[in-house]
Amino acid sequence: MTWLKGIIEGVNHRVLKGQSHGKYEDYTGWEIPPTPVDQWADHEGEELNRAVALSLAEEEAAGKKVVSNDSQLEEDEQLARAIQESLNISSSPQSIPHQSPHYGYGDFIPHLPFLNPSGNRICAACKGEIGYGRYFDTMGSFWHPECFRCHACNLSISDREFSMSYGLPFHKSCYKELHHPKCDVCKNFIPTNGVGVIEYRAHSFWHQKYCPSHERDGTPRCCSCERMEAVDSKFLILDDGRKLCLECLDSSIMDTHECQPLYLEIQEFYEGLNMKVEQQIPLLLVERQALNEAMEGERHGHHHMPETRGICLSEERSISMVSRRPRIGGYRIINMFTEPYMLVRHCEVTAILILYGLPRLLTGSILAHEMMHAWLRLKGYPNLSPEVEEGICQVMAHLWLESEVISVSGSNVASSSSSAASSSTGSSSSSKKGRRSEFEKKLGAFFKHQIESDTSAAYGEGFKQGNKAVTKYGLRRTLDHIRLTGAFPC
Repeated sequence: MTWLKGIIEGVNHRVLKGQSHGKYEDYTGWEIPPTPVDQWADHEGEELNRAVALSLAEEEAAGKKVVSNDSQLEEDEQLARAIQESLNISSSPQSIPHQSPHYGYGDFIPHLPFLNPSGNRICAACKGEIGYGRYFDTMGSFWHPECFRCHACNLSISDREFSMSYGLPFHKSCYKELHHPKCDVCKNFIPTNGVGVIEYRAHSFWHQKYCPSHERDGTPRCCSCERMEAVDSKFLILDDGRKLCLECLDSSIMDTHECQPLYLEIQEFYEGLNMKVEQQIPLLLVERQALNEAMEGERHGHHHMPETRGICLSEERSISMVSRRPRIGGYRIINMFTEPYMLVRHCEVTAILILYGLPRLLTGSILAHEMMHAWLRLKGYPNLSPEVEEGICQVMAHLWLESEVISVSGSNVASSSSSAASSSTGSSSSSKKGRRSEFEKKLGAFFKHQIESDTSAAYGEGFKQGNKAVTKYGLRRTLDHIRLTGAFPC
C-alpha cells in the first residue's frame, strides 16, 4: 500500500544529535553522528508490525480489500500521516551508547532501558507507561516528550542538541554553565586552545583558575598573596607601583612606628629559643626605591631576586624611612610621609630594613629572617655559603610562622629547643595575636608554603637542608655544627 510504503520510508527520517562533554583537563565537546539504519532494525520492525496490524483491522472492519478510488486514497494518505506523526521518528534524540561523564549528580535515573515483560515502554522520569504515543529514546531510556526536561533549569528540552551527564539530560547552555570552567579573573568561560581542549592556569596554593592570556596581558597580582586582580575586586595601588589586595591590606603594616610591637614579638621569639640579640638594632620600614638603593650599597648579604623585601645592613648611611601611615584615597596612596634616618655603626649590624605595606605575618617572617642574619654576624659566625646562611634564616622565618598559625603543642619549635623555652615563647606571642580572620590564617599557611616550595638554590635548597638538620638534631646542635664546619650536619 502506498500509505504503508510512506511509513517505511519515514522510519529513517531526522535523528537528533546528542552531545556529551568530558572533564576540564580533556574537555573537547563533540557532536555524535546519527545512528546508522541497521541500529534501528528492531525499532523499525516493531513500528512496521503495528502498521500492518492497523491495516488488517481496518480491512476486516470494512469487510473488503482496500479500494483504489480517489476518496479512499485520500483517506489512506491522511491515516498514514496521522500514524507517522504518532511515531517517535521525527522527535527521537538518539546517540551511540557510551560511558557518561560523572559529575556527582547521583543515580537519579538509571542508564538501562525500561522495558516491562509485555514490551511496553516506561518513561524514565515519571515511570508511567508511554504506550503508542510520541516518545524520546536516548542513552538507553525512554521519555515522554513533556518529561524530557533539563536537570538544571527543569524546562523541557526541544533543542536538536543536548548534553547527558549521569543519565540526566541538560540543555547545552545549562550544562556549560554548570561544568565549563570560568576564569576567576575575567569571569568568562575559559576558551579552548587550538586543538579544542580547555586550557587554563591555576595558582598552586590558592587554586585561582584563570585564562593563560592573563599572564601576558598585564593583569596585576597582589604583591603579598600573589592572587590576580579580578574584574569584580579592587586592589590598592601603592606609591611605588605595587598592588595590594584589600584582604592583605586589612593586616598590613604601613610605617616604622606601627612595626615596633611586632619587632618586640620577634625579639621575644628569639629569646625563647635562647638566642637573645643583645644589641639594639634599628628597624625601619622603607619604600621600594630606598630598599633597592640600600641593597646596591651593601657589601654583605644574599638577596632574593627579583623582589627583595628585606635587608640586614652593616654600612653607615642615610636612609629615607616611612615615618607615618600614608594617606589613602580612591584605592591609591595619595600622600607619603618619609624622613631621613642616619645609620651609625656601633656593631656589625647598623639596621634592618623591610618594605612597607605588607601584611603582619609576611612582615614578621621577613623580620625573623633578617634578624637571623644579624644574630649570625653579632655572634661571630664565619662567612657562610649562601645555601647555609639563607637556609638557616629561612628556617627561622618558617619556625616563627608555625608559632603564629598553629598551636604550640603542634609546633615544631619544641623539636628545635627545650619544651620550656618553646612554651614560654608560644604563650608570650599568643597573648598578643588576638583573634585573626580566616583569611589571615590562610595567608600564614601560604607564606609557609612559599618557603617550603621555593626552588632557588640558596633559599629553597638551603631551607630544605636546614629544616632537615633542625628536625633531626635540634636548632642548638645545628647552629653549633654550622659554627664549627660552616655546613649543615648530615
